Amino acid sequence: MNNSSTASLALLGGQPEITTRGGHFAWPPIDSRDIEAVTRQLMDAVSIPGRAGIVAELEDALATWLGVRYVVTTCTGTAALHSMYAAAGIGPGDEVLVPALTFHATATPLLHLGARPVLVDVDDDGQLNLDAATGLVSPRTKALVAVHLWGLPENADALAAFAGEHDVILLEDGSHAHGASWGGRLVGTYGRAAAFSLNGPKPLSAGEGGFVATDDTELYYRLLLHGQYNKRCRTEIPSGHPLAKFATTGQGLKLRIHPLAAALARAQLPRLEGYLTGRATCAERICAVLENVPGLRTPRLDPAARASWYTLPLRYESAALGGLPLARFLAAVHAEGAMAVDHPGSTRPLGDHPLFRAPREMIPHYPGAQDPVLGECRGAARVHASTLKLPVWHRPEDSAFADAYAAALAKVARHHKELL
Repeated sequence: MNNSSTASLALLGGQPEITTRGGHFAWPPIDSRDIEAVTRQLMDAVSIPGRAGIVAELEDALATWLGVRYVVTTCTGTAALHSMYAAAGIGPGDEVLVPALTFHATATPLLHLGARPVLVDVDDDGQLNLDAATGLVSPRTKALVAVHLWGLPENADALAAFAGEHDVILLEDGSHAHGASWGGRLVGTYGRAAAFSLNGPKPLSAGEGGFVATDDTELYYRLLLHGQYNKRCRTEIPSGHPLAKFATTGQGLKLRIHPLAAALARAQLPRLEGYLTGRATCAERICAVLENVPGLRTPRLDPAARASWYTLPLRYESAALGGLPLARFLAAVHAEGAMAVDHPGSTRPLGDHPLFRAPREMIPHYPGAQDPVLGECRGAARVHASTLKLPVWHRPEDSAFADAYAAALAKVARHHKELL
C-alpha cells in the first residue's frame, strides 16, 4: 500500500493508494469452528420439520441473547419481515408507515398482504422523520416500521412514544443491526416484534436466513402458522387454541431455515460481540482520519446509540469540493484502489422503484384503490444522492486496509481541483 498523501491522483496517472489485489473485504469470517459445525449438521440432518435440533438450539440462543421469549427462524430476512407483518395482523386496507429510505424488502411483503405502504421521509441523518410521520397518520394506520439502516440505531424511545401516542403497532427491521442498541437496550426489543436478516454480509450471518423475535404469545403462534406449519405448529400451539385447527396447513407457506444455515449462524453467534467491538474500533479509526476532510461527513452517532457498523455511511458534500459530482469523486476513489467504496444501489428511496409506482403490473392482485403513498420525500432523495458507504473491518490485522481506504478518500478530496 502506498503511504504517499501528496502524489497525483491515480485516475489522472498518479500512483494508487492501494495496490493490493483481490477482495479487500469478505464476510462472514469462516474458521474451523464453522466448518466443523456445518459438517456435523450435514451428517446429522439436512431437514428439520419441527422445532428440534440445531433450529431449536439457534432459536434458544438468539432468544437468550436478545432477552425475548420467542424467536422463529426463517429462510430469508424477507421471509422474516413477511411473517412478522402477517402475524401482526396486517392485511388489506391497512396502512403501514415505512421509512422512504430503506432496502425494498422492508416494504415489499406489505404489497403481497394487500396493505398500503405509506412512505415517511427521513431527516438529514437518514433517521425517520417523526414530524413527517405525524402528518401521515390516518384512521387506517396500523403500524410503524423502524429501520436501523446501516446498523445505526433509530431513537427507540421516540419511536415507542410515537407508537403509543397514535395507537399503532411498532415493528422493527433490524436486518443491518444485530447487536446495535439504544440506551443500552438491544435493537429488536422495542417493538411488538422485530425481523432480522441472516444474509451473507449481515453482522450475524447464516449465508442466508432470517428470524423474528417477539414477547407476544399470540403473535408467536401466528408466526408459526405463516411459514412453519404441521409438526411444529401441532406441537407448539395449544390444542384448545382457536388457531390450533389450522396447525397442519398453516397458511400453506414453508419459510423454514435450512439446518446448515442454522448451524453456521449458531457457530457465529458467540463471536458476534467480538465482531462488533472490532468494527467499532475500525469505524472510529476511519472517522478520525476523515472527520475534518472537506466534502466528507462522518456519521453523527447519538451518545445513547451503539452501532453495529454493518457498513460505514459517509455523506458526500459536493459544494465543498467545487461542485464535483459524486460519480466523478467515486471513480477517482476506485482508481486509488478502494474498490469496496460504493454508492447505495437497491437501498434507495422506495419511490424510485417501479414496483412501488405501479405495483399491479407486477402483483396483479394488489388492491386497485390503495397505491402506496409515495410523497415527495425530498430528505430521502437528498440523503441517498449524497451517500457513500465503505466496509468496516473487525480484525486488528486489517487496520492497514482501514487506514488505506481512509487515506484514499482523503487524498481524492484534497486533490479534487484536479478533477474539475
